[in-house]
Amino acid sequence: MNVISMLWNELVAITIQFIASLPYFAAYIGIILATLAVWRVVKRSLTPKKDFGSLKTVTFGDESAVSSNFVASVVSVVLIFLIWGSFTGSRFVPSFLHMPGAFSGELTFTYTAENAEGVQDDAEVRVIVHKLGEEPTLPQIEIGEGWAKNDVLAVQTYRSKLLLWDKNDDFDRKAGAKIVSINGQAMTPGSSLEIANGRVAVTDKGTINVEPATGWQMEPIWLPAPESVFVFRLGQIWSEGYKNYSLGEHLGYSLFRVVVGFLFGALIGIPLGYAMGLNDWFRGWFDPIVEFMRPVPPLALIPLIIIWFGIGEVGKVILLTLAALWIMTIAARAGVSGVRISKVHAAYSLGASKWQIMRFVIIPNSLPEIFTGARVAMGVCWGTVVAAELVAAEKGIGMMIMTASKFQQTDIVILGIVIIGIIGFGIDMFVRWLERVLVPWKGRG
Repeated sequence: MNVISMLWNELVAITIQFIASLPYFAAYIGIILATLAVWRVVKRSLTPKKDFGSLKTVTFGDESAVSSNFVASVVSVVLIFLIWGSFTGSRFVPSFLHMPGAFSGELTFTYTAENAEGVQDDAEVRVIVHKLGEEPTLPQIEIGEGWAKNDVLAVQTYRSKLLLWDKNDDFDRKAGAKIVSINGQAMTPGSSLEIANGRVAVTDKGTINVEPATGWQMEPIWLPAPESVFVFRLGQIWSEGYKNYSLGEHLGYSLFRVVVGFLFGALIGIPLGYAMGLNDWFRGWFDPIVEFMRPVPPLALIPLIIIWFGIGEVGKVILLTLAALWIMTIAARAGVSGVRISKVHAAYSLGASKWQIMRFVIIPNSLPEIFTGARVAMGVCWGTVVAAELVAAEKGIGMMIMTASKFQQTDIVILGIVIIGIIGFGIDMFVRWLERVLVPWKGRG
C-alpha cells in the first residue's frame, strides 16, 4: 500500500508539472500559427499560384502534396535561438527582446525586533546585490542608537544569503530576542515577505533569509548564452582540445564507433530479416529472440558487455551493433512481408526463377523499409554512443559530455549535444539522399 501511495503521489506531482507547462506549449503553438498566417499572407501577395498543387484539397496519403516548408524550418530554428538568447541575455539578440534579468544593485528593508522584556526596536538592512566575479564594496553605515543595530549584507545574483541580524545587536536570539515584523508587516518563523526587487523570509531558527529577484533569465550555470557555447567554448576546444584530445579526435572516434556498429548491425540484421520474411522455419526460430531483445534498451546491456568483452573498443562497437541489429532485422522483415503478392505472381508468369524473384522483386520492394530502418537505427546508435563511451572511454563526444557534466560545464554539454544533433541530422540527410538515388521507385506502386 505504501508503494501504491508513493506512486500515486509521484503521478500527481508529474501531472501538476505537466499542467503547469501547458501555457508554455500553448504559447509556442500560438507562435507557430501566427507565423503560418503571416507567411500565407506574404506568399499569397508575392507569388499567387494557380497550379495543380495549390488547388489540391485532399492531401492525406499524397506524398507529393505535403513537403517540408523551407521557410518554416528557417523560422523555427531562428525562433529557438531567439528564445534561447532572450532568456540568457545574449549579445546576439537585441536588448529589447531580453527577458528581465536578475536584479543587481541595492535593496533595503527594515526589521523590527523584540527582546525578552517586550521592548521593540527597528534596524535598517542594506543589501548589495552583485554579479558573479564582482567584488562588492560595502558602504559605511551608521549602526543606530537603539539596541537593534543597522546592518549591511552582500549577496550574489541568483543566490540567497542568511542575515544573522542579532550578531551586532545588544540582545540576541539566545537572550530571547526575535523578529516580529519586516517593513511593518508581522512576521513569524517560516513566513516570507515580497519586497522591491527581492524576497525576505524569517527562517525556522529566527534568522533572516534574503533572496534578490532572479528575473526570467536563466543563470549561466544552468543555461549559458549562445555566444558562450558557440564562440568562446567552441573556439577554446577547437584550438586547445579537451582532455588532451582535439575536437576532431573526439568526433572521429564517436563517428567510427557509430558507423562501424551500425554497419555490423546491418550486415547481420538485413540477411536475418530477409530469412525471417521468406522462410517460416527461420521466422519461428528467430522471432522469439528478436521480439525478446527488441524492447531491451542497449543501456541495460552495458554491464554484460563489460563482463564479456572488457572496456576496450570491441565492447563499445558490440553495444552499438546490438542497438542497430534488431531495428534492421525488423525493417528487413517488414520490407519482405510488405511486397505485394501480385508482383510476385506477375514475375512468375513471365518465367522468372526464384533467384530472379529475389533479385528483381523482393529486394527492390523491400529497400524503402530498410532505408527507413537505417535512419531509425542511426538515430538510436547516436543516442547510445554516449552510454557506450561511458565504458572507460578516453575519447569521444559522449565522454566529453559526461565529463563536463561532472564539473557543471553546461556550455560544453550543450556544445556536445548540438554537435551530435548536427552530425545525426547530416547522416539522416545522407541516408535520405541515398534512398532517393538508389530507390527512385519509392511511393510509385
